[in-house]
Amino acid sequence: MRHRYQITITDYRGARHFTLSQLMRRTLAGIVAGLALIFLGGSLMIHMLAGKVGSLNAEVDELQALHDTIASSNAALLSERAQLQDEVEDKARALSAISAEIDQIEILVGLQPEPERPLVQRIDTASQTAFEKRLMLESIPSGYPVESGRVTSSFGMRRHPIHDRMAKHGGVDLRAPRGTPIYATADGLVEWAAKHHNSGLGKMVKLIHNYGFSTVYGHLDEIKVESGSYVKRGQLLGYSGNTGASTAPHLHYEVRYLQRRLDPAPFLQWSLEDYDVLFTKEDRVQWESLAEVVRRTASVPERPSLQQAQSWSATLP
Repeated sequence: MRHRYQITITDYRGARHFTLSQLMRRTLAGIVAGLALIFLGGSLMIHMLAGKVGSLNAEVDELQALHDTIASSNAALLSERAQLQDEVEDKARALSAISAEIDQIEILVGLQPEPERPLVQRIDTASQTAFEKRLMLESIPSGYPVESGRVTSSFGMRRHPIHDRMAKHGGVDLRAPRGTPIYATADGLVEWAAKHHNSGLGKMVKLIHNYGFSTVYGHLDEIKVESGSYVKRGQLLGYSGNTGASTAPHLHYEVRYLQRRLDPAPFLQWSLEDYDVLFTKEDRVQWESLAEVVRRTASVPERPSLQQAQSWSATLP
């Protein structure tokens, strides 16, 4: 009985005897040890999971703190935006008041005629000779600087395509895919032919014409004239592009009179066939006095030929 153990179980039915060998004892001991290992492993796993949960809770707290910081910054930015919007509206109202004052000043200096002045006092086109009309068309911006003749953005107030705010558009945008030839709309002197950093027009050409007029050609890809050179109406100035503050290739075109931007639309439509359109739609120029200067120039002794007059028109008084 050295390797056997006897177990006796007694109940109301009597005593029963069971013999437990050493093998069975070892088997039970192994089962108990296995259960102990399983319990120990489970305890270690629970401890590890508890550590991970703690780490995740810490990360959640950090993310919540970051969310609160971002929300606070966003609220501050919204408040600043509202303040800036109020300032912009105040400045817009101030500019509107200044614009009304400028209108009065323009009348005083001759940039705007009085409303009661009839058209006949501005210019008598019927009395002009063909030579005088041709001279004016060559000296004052007329026609389109590109062949497409399509306006994609007009002169006046509009929402700026880049800054997303209302701003005055000082010229017109003309459809001109990259590489479209750009031509001078009048005889003139090249005042600027390079990249212009302050205006956002990128590579720009500015021409000074006769009688106080000038034109600006912006967002060019390539410039073919030099500052200080003289150009004739229809001469190539460069090729259109997308330089400066521009969202797509096009030509920005301006017409100025005494440095005041005018709506280029009447000048674009002005031609020998539609000669009166400019004088009926643009009344901020003293056309009658200008026509008189042209008449005197055209009637001087030994009047030059038409071709000579066209080449001189940019240098006349």
